[in-house]
Amino acid sequence: MAPTDSKSTEDLAHEVLQALSEADSILSTEKFANVPFESLKAALDRLSARSMVAYEQIEGEEAILEPEAEEVVQHGSSEARVFEAVRKAMDGLSIQDLESTIGDKTVTKVGQGKAFKEKWIKKDGSKLVALVDSINDVTRDQLRVIKEKRTHDKKILTDLKKRKLIRLQKTLSFKFSKGPKYALELVKEETDLTAEMIASGSWKTATFKPYNFKALGADQHSGALHPLGKVRGEFRQLFFEMGFTEMPTSQYVESGFWNFDTLFVPQQHPARDLQDTFYISDPKMADRPRAESADDKKDYKAYFENVRQVHENGKYGSIGYRYPWAEEESLRLVLRTHTTSVSSAMLHKLAYEKGPDGRPPPVRYFSIDRVFRNEKVDATHLCEFHQVEGVIADYGLTLGGLMEFMSIFFGKMGLTGLKFKPAYNPYTEPSMEIFSYHEGLGKLIEIGNSGMFRPEMLEAMGLPSDLRVYGFGLSLERPTMIKYGISNIRELLGHGVDLNFVQTNPAVRLDKD
Repeated sequence: MAPTDSKSTEDLAHEVLQALSEADSILSTEKFANVPFESLKAALDRLSARSMVAYEQIEGEEAILEPEAEEVVQHGSSEARVFEAVRKAMDGLSIQDLESTIGDKTVTKVGQGKAFKEKWIKKDGSKLVALVDSINDVTRDQLRVIKEKRTHDKKILTDLKKRKLIRLQKTLSFKFSKGPKYALELVKEETDLTAEMIASGSWKTATFKPYNFKALGADQHSGALHPLGKVRGEFRQLFFEMGFTEMPTSQYVESGFWNFDTLFVPQQHPARDLQDTFYISDPKMADRPRAESADDKKDYKAYFENVRQVHENGKYGSIGYRYPWAEEESLRLVLRTHTTSVSSAMLHKLAYEKGPDGRPPPVRYFSIDRVFRNEKVDATHLCEFHQVEGVIADYGLTLGGLMEFMSIFFGKMGLTGLKFKPAYNPYTEPSMEIFSYHEGLGKLIEIGNSGMFRPEMLEAMGLPSDLRVYGFGLSLERPTMIKYGISNIRELLGHGVDLNFVQTNPAVRLDKD
């Protein structure tokens, strides 16, 4: 009798040894077909560790009949049923009579097509008539063979799978044979050397269980860095190597003043519409910019007024936008749409710092943090994502210097041969989109945006007119998706993320493919 799944590991091990006494090698599908895979493997592992049995695991496929195939085995294939109905009618059958005879529209429709193809029936006027006296229902015969677990031609299995009559299921089995220390009985192995064994001397003849130095420890389910965190770490290291200081970006809610107005974004700009920006409902308004501590000596009132004048009538060489600027619109609270709002606050702070020559010193700032846009969610867009931003303030900066810096910066990621395209940003002039050739896609792709901050934005803060500022930015998600081969951003961020992927993903280097 075949073993059952109620046997213990030790009982199964004894049965395996007994079975091998009658044969040199055994397939588990023959004598141990009813034993669960895990139970049999545990018994074989136990015997293999003692070199009593040698085994190999065999992977295969088994064809399983779908419910429709079971119907075919019982009643015949659709084409055979159509043929038999037509053959039995001496004068032929109309399509309507055929449907009522068979009683199944699907069988009638599918069977007609196959019966015509096999040239079993033909159309004679308005009726169907048989062309042959008898047929061989090949499909039914093939499925009967499969149901009886007999082997079949791979091409036939592929065809039946396409017709959704069978499904292929992966199978695991074992082939095992006698090992070098094969015996019919399991010898008890001691796991500990005790004081009693030493005292009696029984340790000399005892068999001790060997240590398994290849055994894996239990999974500790330790934490794992998210792919975005790994790529973010690479970017941070790159910025630090190039002398940048990280900006504080923990404030997700900003006023329209810092998010838009200080960046010379007009109050009628489409980016400020509800379709593009998340506005806060409670509270709706922020206070005017003001000092947060007694040590903060910046003149926020003058800065607020300068921004108003730049927008309404122009200042510092600019003619402005020539519209009535509304304070209420400027103080509306929003989820920040970019981290450039933080850059603006940092540059305003820089205006009050003094270097050795009494002027604001050169600085390099960067930030990597979350921003929010009222976007339609799809494979490449989410309502929140991460922006990587850099700002360089110095004297005598030129557009050519910005292009050279971008080549060095992206070159450290392995991106070379950059192309620059003129672009428009409200707060930078000139502005450039940055492109690089993607070997995998075989085309140029946009990798970032850049420009030089406008004088009317900088001088309104109190910065000297000869101070120039580079600004550049890119997303964190796009390079992460490229590095990890992810095509749908929802697999990277959000509730649909596979935690298995997070735990097993490899480390990444920006300068390596």
